[in-house]
Parts: sequence; structure tokens; C-alpha cells
Amino acid sequence: MAELDIAERRKPQDGKIDFKNFGPLDTEIRVATIPTAGHLEDVVLRLLRNEEARPLVDLGMSVRDCFEFESALAQPYGMILVVGPTGSGKTTTLHSGIALINNPEIKIWTIEDPIEITQEGLRQVQVNTKICFTFAAALRSFLRLDPDVIMVGEIRDQETATIAVEASLTGHLVLSSLHTNTAAETVTRLLEIGLDPYSFSDSILCILAQRLARSLCADCREEYAPGEGELNEIIEEFGLESFTATGLSRNELRLNRAVGCSSCLNTGYLGRVGIYELLICTDEIKSLIKKRVPCDVIARQAVADGTRTLKQDGILKVFQGITDIREIRRVCIR
Repeated sequence: MAELDIAERRKPQDGKIDFKNFGPLDTEIRVATIPTAGHLEDVVLRLLRNEEARPLVDLGMSVRDCFEFESALAQPYGMILVVGPTGSGKTTTLHSGIALINNPEIKIWTIEDPIEITQEGLRQVQVNTKICFTFAAALRSFLRLDPDVIMVGEIRDQETATIAVEASLTGHLVLSSLHTNTAAETVTRLLEIGLDPYSFSDSILCILAQRLARSLCADCREEYAPGEGELNEIIEEFGLESFTATGLSRNELRLNRAVGCSSCLNTGYLGRVGIYELLICTDEIKSLIKKRVPCDVIARQAVADGTRTLKQDGILKVFQGITDIREIRRVCIR
């Protein structure tokens, strides 16, 4: 069903099963195999639901982050990066952003591997490494096809990164994803692989780092008043000065815990929520990029400019009763 070579067990293989070819279920399964010790094979299946792009306001961004991200999308040229580990929802966020600006007046090209979400009005292209049709090769072709907006599924090497920066400097809005932990780390990662700091600082508009945490089941979550020790620990993780700036009263804070019921299969969690860290490339940030400063210096400047870290955004969602602190600690670095 995945169109793999069933006689080949010596090397890894990739394939996919499109259930539309076998029945009414609009779901795709990505299949990856690899040989293991003892003449065995390991198989991993990844379920992909063929859905339309979700509205940006439904992703769980704060009001400030949503406004700044939409403002970046409204720019005529520049680069927007969405970063995080595999499975953190980067493609969903990119397509939600594109859906916001997708109209007949704007020509949008995407290069993806694979194409997971389709939208009417987009020109979507699939990577094919067997014929050397890579992200970089597609980007070069796109620049001759008069696009307004380009989405690159992932920046994996210096060549792709360089062409993407050049495209953003020549009048195109470029959106892409990258595998880095935080927004500040993205800057140093791209400089380390060989990007020119002056070109990069001129092109970048914003960097959005994100994670996905499990949401508490609304049918069975239990509200409770946290103890003094637990509350002090959470506030310390958030940052005392930053917590004071939120205007929240520690005496009125209530947390929620997972319980479990039939709706969530007794796990206590149902669905997922996004956790975000948006770095806006202000003049101060651009100046630091040109100086090639360490990422911790960029992170401090970003916080001074109003950025909330991933952990802080997650803890605010804990205070809102959306998830619990255990989930935030699981997906975020301390």
C-alpha cells in the first residue's frame, strides 16, 4: 500500500499510504522503515490528516504575538522563520499565516516535503531528491516565475538559506521553517552555517519558536489552589520581575490538574495547544546580528523588546487553565 520494495530489507525506505485511494477516509500515513539487528526491520507510521489551513487566531498565540506576526505577514518583502523540533506544528503555523494573505492578487509559491496541507490559489511544489529537485533548486526556479510570496518547507543547508535571504532582499516575502530550540538560537545557527550577517539582518522580519503541549480535558480537569511552595517554584521559573509585570495576583491564582474520564480515555488530556516565542527583529536586534554576538545576548535584548519566552507563554496558559505545569516542563527547556 505504501509502494515500498517488499523484497528490499537492507536499506531504509520511505513511502506513504493515501487512504483516498482505498476508501472514504481522507487520511495519509507516512511510512518509514530501517533495518535493525537480528535481520529485523523497524517501521514507523505517521498519521497525517489532510485538513485545510486553520485560522491564525485559533492557534493559541497571545494578542501581542498574533498582532506582530500578522504585521510581519503584511510586509511586501522580508523573511519570516518558524522554528522548533519535528512535530511542533511549524507547517500548520506557516499555512495559517499564508491563508491570512492568500488572495487572487498575490502569487504564492510553496516548496514542501511533503505537501501536507493544500490551499486553493497556491502553487504548491513537491521536493523530489531522486531527480535532484531540492529546496534550493526549486527556489532558484521560483525566482524566475514572478512570485510575490514564497514558502520554503524547511531550510536544511547553507545553499537554501542563502537563496532564501537573497529572495527576501529582492522584493519577495519568504516564509520558512528551521529545526532550532529557541528564536535566539536560530540567529546564531544561520550565521554559523555561513550566512552573511549584514544580508541576514536586513532580510529577517521575525522568528517564531513554538512547541505543542497537551491540553487538559475540559470535562474532567480539576481546579485547585496551589500551595506556597509550588507557586513560588512556578513564579521563579517565570521570572519574578516578569511575573510582576503581568499584573497577576498570586493570591488569586488557581491551577488545574489532569484527572481522567471517558472523554479523554482516562488520560486527563484532550487536544493540544501551541506555545510560542516571537522575536521581532528591531533595530537593536539587527545591530546585534551584524556584530555576531552570542545567542544569550540576543535573547536578553528580545526580552527587553517585549518577547515572552516559550516557558513564560506556557506558564501563562497554565494560569489560564488550558494545560498544567507538568506539560510545560515536559516540552520546554528550563
